[in-house]
Amino acid sequence: MSAGVLAHDEHWPRAGDWPAWRPGERADAIIVGVPSWRTSLSPSRAHETPAAIRAALRRYSADALMTPSGAPLIVRDAGDLVDPDGDKDAAVAAIAELASHSELVIALGGDNAATVPVALGATGARLASAGLVTVDAHHDLRDGTSNGSPVRRLLEAGLSGERISQLGIEPLANSRFYAERAATHGIEVVTRDELESLPIAVAMERALRRAAGAGGPVVVDLDLDVCDRAVAPACPASIPGGISARELRHAARVAGAHPAVTAIDLTELDASADAADGRTVRLAALCVLEALAGLAARRGGAA
Repeated sequence: MSAGVLAHDEHWPRAGDWPAWRPGERADAIIVGVPSWRTSLSPSRAHETPAAIRAALRRYSADALMTPSGAPLIVRDAGDLVDPDGDKDAAVAAIAELASHSELVIALGGDNAATVPVALGATGARLASAGLVTVDAHHDLRDGTSNGSPVRRLLEAGLSGERISQLGIEPLANSRFYAERAATHGIEVVTRDELESLPIAVAMERALRRAAGAGGPVVVDLDLDVCDRAVAPACPASIPGGISARELRHAARVAGAHPAVTAIDLTELDASADAADGRTVRLAALCVLEALAGLAARRGGAA
């Protein structure tokens, strides 16, 4: 068998390769690529990442994506948005359309600028009562328009800081100015050090309860640079000492299982900069599957 060709086994169904979403079709979950990269603060080819994640998904099994009753999830793939950095209104409208036809949208970034159209589209007119949970080493409260500013931009669009929680923040990778900005807006911050004594699943449950407190939809941003650089070398801003791959996978599953979560994005991953073994892209693919497994539990009433 040639290198790169995956073995076929009729008793081992592969994940990925989901049918294309057709406009108007209802699905449990819809996958969509949001290849944002033009406003990145560091050189990036993050627009290549959605395709890489789709390819990596085929390395894993689809058998776990069943509800407790044994019914398979209906998963569809809507392809990639054409130019999320340039045509922002079209990107928001596209996500809104997908969210109206599914219980969960899973967006494959792209850099962290993808979080803006994902959150605006998935919450729509309910933004004022919506919540946001970021699993990220950074506050993303910078001025201007970049992959360092999505949380600030969402605040300015009407999202309340009282329903934003940020897990995994690394103080040494942020400035005092932006930490104070987060505090001023009432954003809850759980640092990387605090996660040493607080299991990520518990931290996520608490954050999701807070985010959903007003009864609105919740968006979860899984920024892979929250992970230790050893497991996420394709993230330009990942640092030694970040959370483990297993912790991020736990966070994805808890998010997928929560009834208020309408969208999850995976961001800050430049597949072209990955290690030779593709470990960062593979981690992103596993997070997609963890989120879907959580959704399966939600659909079966076991969340």
